[in-house]
Amino acid sequence: MTNSMFALIAEELARIAADKGETLPALDPDTRFLGGDLPIDSLDLATLLVVLEQRTGQDPFRAGFVQFNTVGELAALYRSALHCPALHCPDVSAGSS
Repeated sequence: MTNSMFALIAEELARIAADKGETLPALDPDTRFLGGDLPIDSLDLATLLVVLEQRTGQDPFRAGFVQFNTVGELAALYRSALHCPALHCPDVSAGSS
């Protein structure tokens, strides 16, 4: 499942690029969404998020916006949401509770 979210994001980005008559460059986890080589703008990114929510049934932004810049960061957000769909996972980044 590690690469499946990355693959889904890549698939949808390719579709968005093709709809614009563009070709999607090779992606890696460090590929930046905006201001990089991807032929997308902020509206395309918003479209991607809507499609990902529809395809996965999860919204990692339900509790509020979480900053992300790269394909890998977005894939990690969705992987976390898929493992903790009700957003009841413990906050492991906080150290001790």
